[in-house]
Amino acid sequence: MESTLICVLLLLNTHINSGHCEDDDGVAKAVLTIHPNSSQIFSGESVTLRCVIQGGGVTDWKYTWRKIGHSDSSSKRNEHEVSAAKISDSGDYRCLGSHQQQDSKWSDAVRLTVTPLPKATLTVEPNPVFPGETVTLTCSVESDSIWNYQWYKDRNDNVVSQSGRHTITGDTLTINGSTVNEGPYWCQGERESRPTSSSISDPVTITVNALPVASVSVSSQGLLYSGETVSLQCVIPGYTDWRYYWYKNNQHLPDETSKVIDITVPITQTGQAGQYRCEGNRVSRPTSSLPSDPVTLTVKALPVASVSVSSQGLLYSGETVSLQCVIPGYTDWRYYWYKNNQHLPDETSKVIDITVPITQTGQAGQYRCEGNRVSRPTSSLPSDPVTLTVKALPVASVSVSSQGLLYSGETVSLQCVIPGYTDWRYYWYKNNQHLPDETSKVIDITVPITQTGQAGQYRCEGNRVSRPTSSLPSDPVTLTVKALPVASVSVSPQGLLYSGETVSLQCVIPGYTDWMYLWFRDNQQLPSQTSKSITFPITQTGQYRCEGKRRDHPQRSQPSDYVTLSVTAFPKATLTVKPNPVFPGETVTLTCSVESDSIWSYQWYKDWNYNVVSQSVRHTRTGDTLTISSVAESDQGLYWCQGEIQSRSISSIISNPVTITLNALPRASVSISPQFVLYPGDTVTLQCDISDYTDWTYYWFIDNQQLPSLTRKTITISLPDKAGQYRCVGMRRSRPQMSYYSSALPIIITALPKATLTVKPNPVFPGETVTLTCSVGSDSSWSYKWYKDRNYYVLPQSVSHTITGDNLTISSVAESDHGLYWCQGEIQYRSISSINSDPVTITLNALPMASVKIVTPQGLLYPGETVTLQCDISEYTDWTYRWFRNNEELLIKTRKTIAISLPDQAGQYQCVGMRRGRPQMSYYSSALPIIITDSRPTATLSSDNQGIFTGDRVTLSCTVESPGWKFYWYRHRPDSTPVTTTSGYSYTLSRVSVSDGGQYWCRAGRGDPVYYTLYSDPVQINITERPVAVLTLQPNWTQIFIRETVTMRCDIQGGGDSDWNYRWYKNSQLFIPFNTKPEYRISPVYWSNSGSYTCEGVKGNKFSKTSDAVQLTVSDQPKAVLSIFPQWMNPGDSVMLSCEVDKTSTGWRFSWYRTVPYRAGLPSLSDKSYSLQPLSDNVTSEDSYTLIPAGPTPTGGYVCRAGRGDPVYDTLYSEPQILWSGDLQPSVSLTVNPNTTQHFTSTSLSLSCEEKGNSTGWTLMRYTERRVKSGCFSNWGSITGSTCTISYTYTGYSGVFWCESGSGEYSNAVNITVNDGDVILESPVHPVTEGDSVNLTCTFRHQGKNPNPKTDFYKDGTLIKNETTGEMTIPAVSKSDEGFYKCKSGEGESPESWVTVRVFPVVSPGSSTSVLVGVVVGLLVAGVLLVILLVLLVRYQNSKGSCFNRIFWPPQPQSTNQDPQQDQGSGYTHQQHGDANIYDTINSSDNNDNVEVFVYYVSDVTGASAAGPSHVTYVQIQLKKLDNKKKEKLADPAKDPVYSVVKTGKATAAAGPDVTYAEVDLKNKVKAKKKRAGAGSVDVTYAEVDLQRKAKAKKKRETPTPPETDSIYSLVKPYTVPGAAGPVDVTYVEVDLQKKVKTKKKRATPPEADSVYSQLKPRSCPGP
Repeated sequence: MESTLICVLLLLNTHINSGHCEDDDGVAKAVLTIHPNSSQIFSGESVTLRCVIQGGGVTDWKYTWRKIGHSDSSSKRNEHEVSAAKISDSGDYRCLGSHQQQDSKWSDAVRLTVTPLPKATLTVEPNPVFPGETVTLTCSVESDSIWNYQWYKDRNDNVVSQSGRHTITGDTLTINGSTVNEGPYWCQGERESRPTSSSISDPVTITVNALPVASVSVSSQGLLYSGETVSLQCVIPGYTDWRYYWYKNNQHLPDETSKVIDITVPITQTGQAGQYRCEGNRVSRPTSSLPSDPVTLTVKALPVASVSVSSQGLLYSGETVSLQCVIPGYTDWRYYWYKNNQHLPDETSKVIDITVPITQTGQAGQYRCEGNRVSRPTSSLPSDPVTLTVKALPVASVSVSSQGLLYSGETVSLQCVIPGYTDWRYYWYKNNQHLPDETSKVIDITVPITQTGQAGQYRCEGNRVSRPTSSLPSDPVTLTVKALPVASVSVSPQGLLYSGETVSLQCVIPGYTDWMYLWFRDNQQLPSQTSKSITFPITQTGQYRCEGKRRDHPQRSQPSDYVTLSVTAFPKATLTVKPNPVFPGETVTLTCSVESDSIWSYQWYKDWNYNVVSQSVRHTRTGDTLTISSVAESDQGLYWCQGEIQSRSISSIISNPVTITLNALPRASVSISPQFVLYPGDTVTLQCDISDYTDWTYYWFIDNQQLPSLTRKTITISLPDKAGQYRCVGMRRSRPQMSYYSSALPIIITALPKATLTVKPNPVFPGETVTLTCSVGSDSSWSYKWYKDRNYYVLPQSVSHTITGDNLTISSVAESDHGLYWCQGEIQYRSISSINSDPVTITLNALPMASVKIVTPQGLLYPGETVTLQCDISEYTDWTYRWFRNNEELLIKTRKTIAISLPDQAGQYQCVGMRRGRPQMSYYSSALPIIITDSRPTATLSSDNQGIFTGDRVTLSCTVESPGWKFYWYRHRPDSTPVTTTSGYSYTLSRVSVSDGGQYWCRAGRGDPVYYTLYSDPVQINITERPVAVLTLQPNWTQIFIRETVTMRCDIQGGGDSDWNYRWYKNSQLFIPFNTKPEYRISPVYWSNSGSYTCEGVKGNKFSKTSDAVQLTVSDQPKAVLSIFPQWMNPGDSVMLSCEVDKTSTGWRFSWYRTVPYRAGLPSLSDKSYSLQPLSDNVTSEDSYTLIPAGPTPTGGYVCRAGRGDPVYDTLYSEPQILWSGDLQPSVSLTVNPNTTQHFTSTSLSLSCEEKGNSTGWTLMRYTERRVKSGCFSNWGSITGSTCTISYTYTGYSGVFWCESGSGEYSNAVNITVNDGDVILESPVHPVTEGDSVNLTCTFRHQGKNPNPKTDFYKDGTLIKNETTGEMTIPAVSKSDEGFYKCKSGEGESPESWVTVRVFPVVSPGSSTSVLVGVVVGLLVAGVLLVILLVLLVRYQNSKGSCFNRIFWPPQPQSTNQDPQQDQGSGYTHQQHGDANIYDTINSSDNNDNVEVFVYYVSDVTGASAAGPSHVTYVQIQLKKLDNKKKEKLADPAKDPVYSVVKTGKATAAAGPDVTYAEVDLKNKVKAKKKRAGAGSVDVTYAEVDLQRKAKAKKKRETPTPPETDSIYSLVKPYTVPGAAGPVDVTYVEVDLQKKVKTKKKRATPPEADSVYSQLKPRSCPGP
């Protein structure tokens, strides 16, 4: 082997790469290498073993491969590839070359080690999760942070992408809003370096647990009354730490957060008090519950109290009135009375007496009452307030005869005045004491001559026999006597008077100004002095007084008291000074006195007796003293003082002068010993020196703060604690008591200096010299110590450490000199040391290290490539580089980077750096071998996706063994221009289309010039269109209600086979990640299910397009709304029930019910007020239901509801609607007393349920605009037997009344109007029969004022009669008299009332059917043709340019309380539209048989003309045999009627109304003449009638029907008239007349009879 190594060295030195070195024996040697040349191969990677035969001189070797422990294998290729390496591929490999019986030597063993891939670990937090929460998935691969992560769902090849719900950040995947179980999930790590991926993690499934469901429990059972409180409890299972949220009618109640809440119903609340629901939130998971179902609170009204007043007429002050509280329904009330809304706690009786105060007038208060009881209802509603109005009693008043002031001795007259009456007896009072002798209206009072002040208070009052029996007392009148004025003398000035002063005296007399004044001195009048004021100089003592006289009274005053004037001599001032003499700083007080009088003020003088001393900071003048504070030199001198009374210009005699003398204070001084710069630790002595005196006590101060313990002359202080500024002062007992303070002596301490250490150079390289210098200020008296590593280890002098003065020199620095150094200064004779210096670290740096690296290319190197080498040296940039190959320097290579060409310059390379500054060189680098690989590399192309849809992303990967490549991508042909070039090994096609398909190649290149790999094999990419998901909602209703069932279906269009799975999204959030079925069913749905839904198909890792969104909106359970038309019935009328649900919803079927008394087992309303009896043919697909009652029509209630779907989903029941009938019923009738529809307020009214059979238990019911009220409760009436009496009516009692039994029977209904005006019209309550006499009376509230007013009567808004009696009589009423009536006079106008006229048919008992059958048969045989001709003739004659016979438009007044029986002849209530009635009479004669065919049309018309749309309600046809003597026109079907069902049609015409006529053909059809209706031809509708004999059969009726007669039924359909000026809808009738067969048959409508059916055809209606 030695010769082999020598051969290799020779080859490297001579740069020869082609030679083959052989062993000495000439045998070829196999060399085995592994590619890539890595010490570690990971599972799944590919590795190539390459066998190179060195020597032998041949090339066509055959290779034998051996894995130790396994059998050999042979190949002609020199490479053995291990694809997707496994752990079992690990082992030692060798190879051998064979050529024509010649074998090479076996290669050395090469070890291949396959390491398993690191495995990803997936954790999920939290898990399980609740709906809507966020889940975080964390992926980790060992502890390495360089991994990127790929996420998979449902399958470990289905990549999870970033989306609205999925957020990928680093090693985490966040999933927002989970609603159902999801998963499984996997993760895998990926990175650029090897291994490029980890093994996939174990799968994890996310489990979603259901949220707890809240429910509401209600504490109160049974009925809930207004004002009561009910407790609602929110029950949420599973946890206890809920925060509760309450909602009323879907509105949040923010103040209610407790589990149990109390709901207090307002006192005025009735009916539904709201829907309540709750839900919960909590801090920990689950954070919320599902909301509860709503609970509806229903409230029953409380009884209403009322107050009755006993007193009638006027109420006077002082009288008593009784009030009674009436509360219906119960007798055990405790009564509460209120006055002006203030409770009267002492009044608890049903009847209370109120005594009006004697002074009360006007309103005496508003009184109301209410009741409480022990059982429920515990309270009533309060009554309306009753106001007591009091008329005032007459008020007495006292008039006084005297005017002005009253003086003693005068007489005054007093008169008592009481208005309104003259027969008073008078009562007089003085000072509230009765004067029994004074009974006259006028009395005289004489005032005594000595009286002054008040002479008494006088008042009066009156009494009489009749009411009012007394007056109110008068206000008191006070008599006041005024005293004579009193004179007084005032003196000016006041106090002592000095001789010669001027004195003024003034005489003051109050009350008047015209006095003449008299003056007296010592009781002698001064005749010359008559003025009010006198002035004179005083010279002697005397006594003075005055008084006044005048002409009017009082003529004189009372004299004043005496005033004494005394005369005094001028005094002299006296001045004293203390102390004197005085020392500087002391205070001197000067005191001046002038006798003992305090009225003097003082003046001060200094130096001269005219130099005044003024007030100043140091000179304070206070009363009789002058104080001089802090006496100074300027205060010495002479001082005087003098007293003054400035107001009188008087001065005292000036004082004698006094001299103030100022003596100086001794002075203190401080000295110090010794004297030099002071450092902390020094000691100093201080001394205080004071001249004069020896008995000083010394006081020391530092910084102006006294040192209390130091009082000696000398003190010693230690530094640094007592440094500062020192002063001293002396104190003694006698004066002077102190010295001056000494000047301040500062004791200044200089802080110990800190040593400063400097090191040069630092850092240092091995072998250099370092100098350390220590300094402490500029003082030369310091010596120095040196420390190393620890500040107490003194560094001694040594061979390598030299200490000279302030320097320490370290020569030949070695590793041991590295460390921390300090220094310190010392003054040894004072034991003072400086502060240690800061430590300095001497750092010994190593030389920089050089390293060689290959810049480009990386990885395997191939012949022909150029390699760039770089020498990297840490730190510094000014290097000069030296390069070495195989230990020989390359002299021309001095740059940092060099380029070498392969294979000539292969070898081992080193470098080193040199520079001028420190450090001057680096370490040598390690050797880098340059190894060449023989063969050109091949690129390998792969795709990450198969079966690609449009919109997918496809990634192509191009791999080459070594790194550093740039990749070139080709499509269709490899020798074409690249489609793109990438720096990475992958090329991604985003959102591919079909045109992106085809064959792809790649190759790689690197370096400059570029060195290319071989082309890869091609990869075929096939792309197809992505299937489309289509989402449908079943049933496809626009609106879905809570608890219905909904199914969503997801169909994949263009998806080929059917093995799709499905994913479902709500509001763009995935909630069902995997479903094998295409349908998603929600049963039942809730509000929370509302949202926007989409779906998509999943097949493996492929997805369809997401479907368009389908919006699901869940609404509250709907409530049906029932309407009835007409709401008031006439006999024989049909009634249309209409049921409406939310207009946006569809697909309903409707159920119809009649209300009956509550019975267990029947469906009932929520408040159990009624049970519901299904009508026949109860369920219909139409939203309307027609009732045709038989016989008298009863009042009754009806309810509907709707349902849809399978299973059926029902709405809430509608509110019950009442169908009223005014006709008297067989079992019971409601009568009214007074028998009129209109009543005044504040009157009484009786309503009686008059039983005609054995029915019992009747209840009076009332319907107002607000609601139905049952029972004759005392809040609106009192019951006696079967009569309910309303004692006090008001407008709120207006409404409809009827009687209702416990067995479900109803009476007729009565409409009552209570008017608060002054006029009402008395009209019949019940319908009147045709031919009867009817009286209408106009009644006035104040009838007595105008007993016979002129009265106007109106019908349908038109004046029809004037009467002076107030009454109008219709002698024989007919149908034409039906309508609205009112009256008007000067008193006012009454409301309108409807008068109904009934025309009853005359039917022979038991024979009506046979007679009608005979008539019909006769008509069929003998007279049909003539009938047709007459029909056409009559219609022609009556049309007059129109195809209608007759039209009547009744007026449509709008009134809140108008009579519901308002439609002429139909009993329809005019709520929204007017009605139009069309009557056709058809006369036919054949063989002396007269038949009248009466056609009765009722239309619901919007306006008074046919210009707008009209709706046909029904057609009623009557065939009647006529008597030759009587051929009157019938206003209504009277006998043997024929009924037809007519559906609604609309009519609009620009020129005329709807045109309808009938053409009847009995076997042989004859065309009748037709009158032209317009200038042109207008298509109309006619009926073709075929009459046939119908066999008799008995049939069962399920609904009320008219009396059984031979009848004709027709089906009426709309038809549009062509050619009209505007759209004209007309109606045609198909009639088939057959003989009735008597068989049982269930039919809802119409009534069974012989019928005529006809087919209608369009015809032209001729013009005029």
